[in-house]
Amino acid sequence: MRIIESITKAKEAGASLRVGPELEICGYGCLDHLLEQDLYLHSWQCLETILKNKDCYDILLDIGMPVLHRNNRFNCRVVLQGAIKVTIGDAVISTPDTTIGCETCEELFLPDPPHNHMSLNGVEVITNSSGSHFTLRKLHLRMQLIIEATRKNGGVYIYANQQGCDGDRLYSTVDLEEIRAYRFAPARGMQAVQAPAYKRIETLYSLSSEEGDRNLKVYPSLEIEPRYHSPEEEIAMCTGAYLWDYVRRCGVAGYLVPLSGGIDSCATAVIVFSMCRMVIEACKAGNEQVIADVKRLAKYGEGKIPETAEELCNQVFHTVYMGMSKQSSKETRQRARDLAEAIGAYHCNLDIDEVYQAQRNLIVNTLNFEPKFKVEGGSISENLTLQNIQARSRMVTAYEFAQILPTTRGRPGGGSLLVLGSANVGESLRGYLTKYDCSSADINPIGSIDKSDLKRFIAWAEVNFNLPCLHDFLTAIPTAELEPITETYVQSDEVDMGMTYDELTVFGRLRKFDKLGPYGMFQRLAHEWGPNRPRTKDDATPVYTPKQVADKVKLRPFLYPPFYQSLAFKCIDRELEKMGAVEEDVD
Repeated sequence: MRIIESITKAKEAGASLRVGPELEICGYGCLDHLLEQDLYLHSWQCLETILKNKDCYDILLDIGMPVLHRNNRFNCRVVLQGAIKVTIGDAVISTPDTTIGCETCEELFLPDPPHNHMSLNGVEVITNSSGSHFTLRKLHLRMQLIIEATRKNGGVYIYANQQGCDGDRLYSTVDLEEIRAYRFAPARGMQAVQAPAYKRIETLYSLSSEEGDRNLKVYPSLEIEPRYHSPEEEIAMCTGAYLWDYVRRCGVAGYLVPLSGGIDSCATAVIVFSMCRMVIEACKAGNEQVIADVKRLAKYGEGKIPETAEELCNQVFHTVYMGMSKQSSKETRQRARDLAEAIGAYHCNLDIDEVYQAQRNLIVNTLNFEPKFKVEGGSISENLTLQNIQARSRMVTAYEFAQILPTTRGRPGGGSLLVLGSANVGESLRGYLTKYDCSSADINPIGSIDKSDLKRFIAWAEVNFNLPCLHDFLTAIPTAELEPITETYVQSDEVDMGMTYDELTVFGRLRKFDKLGPYGMFQRLAHEWGPNRPRTKDDATPVYTPKQVADKVKLRPFLYPPFYQSLAFKCIDRELEKMGAVEEDVD
């Protein structure tokens, strides 16, 4: 078990307390499995394995697992400290030299977190076992809360969070006397007397030792200056690490991306390239686990490990440009080809006209009706039907190629590929996508990132990954290329949506972060975007982070009445009438 491995490594490093992340035994993403009795049985079996392993002795262990107690399910911290019979509930661990308290994940973010009361009750070491999901710029918030907790109360704050499917380790040596000196404030005593008392679990296990006090080689750890990555670095590294973790665990041969020549699929491809860069760096650093995974995945080189990110990319990453003779432009086809060549991906360039015509003829022959595009005089329904035939044909084609490409390339053992989607969060919120098109994939790496952040990421990657071809993606007009191109008409995403991507980002922020419905958004933006709003030369629509736009999941229903029947939009219409009347009176 990896938990036992982490415990032995902690002991080898001289640690006396080991803290793991939230629900580390069963995993944080069990979802409805948490309703099954088997999960609790197997969790106890895993804990039994840890208890029986003598390599896990002589260290205080804080382990996360689900517990079924008196027919109730709890998310618990199990503290292994040598006792045979233990208490369940909110308590602290009292050792001969200090006192340890636990809080879990979201409690750190509460207005009145438990560490305040525990600190007043004499707890000197606070552990937080977390399963806090990744969002851009969230590390800043976590660090601010942890620093504020120790600034007000003093003490040691140990924070263990899950990273992908694994965790990482950090070791520190602290002087408990410094904590006691920091808390020497007269006003603190008054609050400590009034603070609620925690039940104390006595244990003979000590975090310090007399030998350690006399060992001159043991000294408090030096301060570490935290490194805050830019949002662009977070997209490249965190999302890339997630993709590697996923592909190495699920037993497939790699990834496939339908590369359209637009910035969204471009961003997905660059994230995969970032993954390959990090993997090669890990191989060069001698990471045995990564080397073993690369040998298993990269089978085209007869056992030879790829030496560059481009070589690895060619073995595990495949791109497909699926064009149409009338709808697709030479520019998008060339951009897709240039990007695939620059990052080393195995690229396929094809047209889906035959598939499209077969589906279109099915309508003509069965219904005796010939649908037309809007530019040809067709209705909205006809136009959408013909667009969606192309979009859904691309999804089917992508999965066909994902299944067969490893075989046609002669990969030993064959295999299949996971299909990556490229629908950004704004398009999902707006509904500007075709159901079961290329947005319907196995994984969507950019599903919680808005267009503005993606553009900044591509601009960053152009410089940091030395990919000059990305500049053409940044200057291109966003287009789905699902309608025929004429001398006077080229399809535009923003025209189709009736709003810009920057405006869509604002709507997403107001909806998720400010908890506003359509009418509330109208009231807010009528003032913020009003004609008398002060503007500067570089004034731009504000852009917010994915956390504020698409935090965790979308919890609103998907079935709404038409706009003209909605009470919210009727209220907006009434407000517009009143505004019009006011303007007439002013005139």
